[in-house]
Amino acid sequence: MKFLTAEWRKLAIINYEINPEILKPYLPKGTELDFYKGKCLVSLVGFMFLNTKLLGISVPFHRNFEEVNLRFYVKKHENGIWKRGVVFIKEIVPKKALSLVANTFYNENYCTLPMAHSIIESNNELSTSYSWQTSKLNTMTLKAENIQGEMIKGSDFEFITEHYFGFTKNNNQTSEYEVKHPKWNFYNIQNYEIKVDFKENYGADFNFLNDAKPISVMLAEGSEIEVHTRRNVEFAIN
Repeated sequence: MKFLTAEWRKLAIINYEINPEILKPYLPKGTELDFYKGKCLVSLVGFMFLNTKLLGISVPFHRNFEEVNLRFYVKKHENGIWKRGVVFIKEIVPKKALSLVANTFYNENYCTLPMAHSIIESNNELSTSYSWQTSKLNTMTLKAENIQGEMIKGSDFEFITEHYFGFTKNNNQTSEYEVKHPKWNFYNIQNYEIKVDFKENYGADFNFLNDAKPISVMLAEGSEIEVHTRRNVEFAIN
């Protein structure tokens, strides 16, 4: 069942390599870490939610908004296939009602902070920026060529964007939900700037990211998306 429909647009994706041991306490039961060419990755992602509808209904003043999240990549084996998905450390949005719905219905870790964005296009350049306010202003700004490229099979961009499930951990319970969207195009990055206090935003486990250099920076165009209803995952008792 489609719980939410929207467009995810102009996804700014900053990828870091991380020690897998850091992520094990966040790993939902029944999932395992998903590696790209032997590397364990965590991503800071900022993007626009546009034309958002809950159960087919547009909620006034909650249709278009920013989101920034920190996530990592997992997979779960089920009925002979691998379901590839993401686990969110935290998701930041600008309105309390959005956090309430996500935390209540999806057991996610949403929080509400003042946010802003800027998307400036010219013939040759696309500048995309997301910001949010904690005790200081956090910003991520990407500048790219304003030409879309198609996804390359086997690329890191394909790995990062082709995870179609969300998994959540609630004590010893695992929940999952499916996200459907077509393959995304990308923009070639020219330069970027990141000013984020990872410790303040995401806790001491992620303090090292304050001094870490990204292994890759991406900007995806995005598309229309569907988020389907969450279900609890049952495990056999041995």
